[in-house]
Amino acid sequence: MIAYVFPGQGAQYVGMGKDLFDKSSKAKDLFLKANNILKFKITDVMFDGSEEDLKQTKVTQPAIFLHSVIMAKIMGERFRPDMVAGHSLGEFSALVANETLSFEDGLKLVAKRADAMQKACELEPSTMAAILGLDDSIVEEICISIPDVVIPANYNSPGQLVISGTVPGVEKAIEKATAAGAKRAMLLKVGGAFHSPLMEPARLELSEAINHTKFNRGICPVYQNVTGQSVTDPEIIKTNLISQLTSPVRWTQIMKNMVADGAKEIVEVGPGKVLQGLFKKIDRNLAVNSAEF
Repeated sequence: MIAYVFPGQGAQYVGMGKDLFDKSSKAKDLFLKANNILKFKITDVMFDGSEEDLKQTKVTQPAIFLHSVIMAKIMGERFRPDMVAGHSLGEFSALVANETLSFEDGLKLVAKRADAMQKACELEPSTMAAILGLDDSIVEEICISIPDVVIPANYNSPGQLVISGTVPGVEKAIEKATAAGAKRAMLLKVGGAFHSPLMEPARLELSEAINHTKFNRGICPVYQNVTGQSVTDPEIIKTNLISQLTSPVRWTQIMKNMVADGAKEIVEVGPGKVLQGLFKKIDRNLAVNSAEF
């Protein structure tokens, strides 16, 4: 069985998608359609912009989504996945790849998500940090012990957990994690506390858009961030997607469940190779590849 997996924010790079645009007429049409939907030429920023331009949340999220989804659509002309999943933002790409969402609706939701998250980040200083080399349970206990808002946000793989919260809360957690023996505990260069209660204003704004969007029954199951479980019911998918912004990304559980359900080949669709490395930590015998067109 083949699983398509889609990266989240942080995988972007200048020039992303240019090869698709130049070599595929279908890709070119979709990129130009995206420019019209977004009402600005995101292709200019993706192909020729600066790193700083590309780091803007309103650009980063649609850019990664477009690179991932357009690649998936070109690949879909040859073969289709048996299961899909996406890390955080990547879940929207996954839902277009398995045809739960249309390309147009997926892009509109991602643009709304990026805008809502940016506004939520501006309400209160917040951040995230990566904690490496500690058991998840220890990091969870550290977060509980701190009175400020700080929670586990991304369960990326065994021994690799990202926390999210207020700046003082995350800084205290880094101190405690270092004292507890973490191999590394470092702040991440992000705009705010994603996947934490501080994203509640964004969740409320995005939920309205999601509830007014048509969700179809997909061609294959999606493994969702909030539960780590395989889902096909459009209404459950909607509910989980609304909860995603304020809930942890259970990527470790997603990977384990995909493998347990028969995934033999993992194809990372979109920029970067981060997810491939995480899957290798779960099962070294998996065939793990980047998407090709």
